[in-house]
Amino acid sequence: MVHLQHHREHHFTAGETVRDIVIGMSDGLTVPFALAAGLTGAVDASGIIITAGLAEIAAGSIAMGLGGYLAARSDAEHYVSERKREEKEIVDVPQIEKNEVIEIFEKYGISKKESTIITESLAQNPKQWVDFMMQFELGLDKPDPKRARVSALTIAGSYIAGGFIPLSPYIFITSAHQALELSVIVTLAALLVFGYIKGRFTGAHPFRSGLQTMLIGGLAAGAAFLLAKLIS
Repeated sequence: MVHLQHHREHHFTAGETVRDIVIGMSDGLTVPFALAAGLTGAVDASGIIITAGLAEIAAGSIAMGLGGYLAARSDAEHYVSERKREEKEIVDVPQIEKNEVIEIFEKYGISKKESTIITESLAQNPKQWVDFMMQFELGLDKPDPKRARVSALTIAGSYIAGGFIPLSPYIFITSAHQALELSVIVTLAALLVFGYIKGRFTGAHPFRSGLQTMLIGGLAAGAAFLLAKLIS
């Protein structure tokens, strides 16, 4: 008796959400970290740094969230406009559109004769025809109508979560310079872990991604601290 083992494929399908988390968290960790380090180079008052840091986190999360919202809205509007154009073209110039479908099939190794038969069959269903052109000619998938709102909230929330990591030592330590030492350790560790996780999800080398993320954040904070020191 032959036992057939069920094959289950695991594909990562949360790319857009991960992208939003990466955008929000990376900036949330880096920008407030650089701001706090820069202010520490100029003043030794945790209260001032906390106030400035909270203001930056609030403004940054709103700005980043709004940017994510507008980007998602732009993608949705682009999809709608391109779909309307395809719907018009299959009516106005159907043969040109059919030729484009045949060319797409031929790229996959299907003969012209077979491609023509499939194309004629596809042309009997205008909606499916347009769906095919949107995906295989233009590479556009229908966006989720909730995508803009979810993207905005995900980016803003990730920015806030990331921003509180470098700022938290200043909340518990009175001396800004002592708080900076702990902030550097905590934030660099968070950047390393975040970069590693990001690499796992995006397919990049995890350790390389972690080191690169940590290095970029550390350089930004170091530059801000030295600049503030020079100015003050």
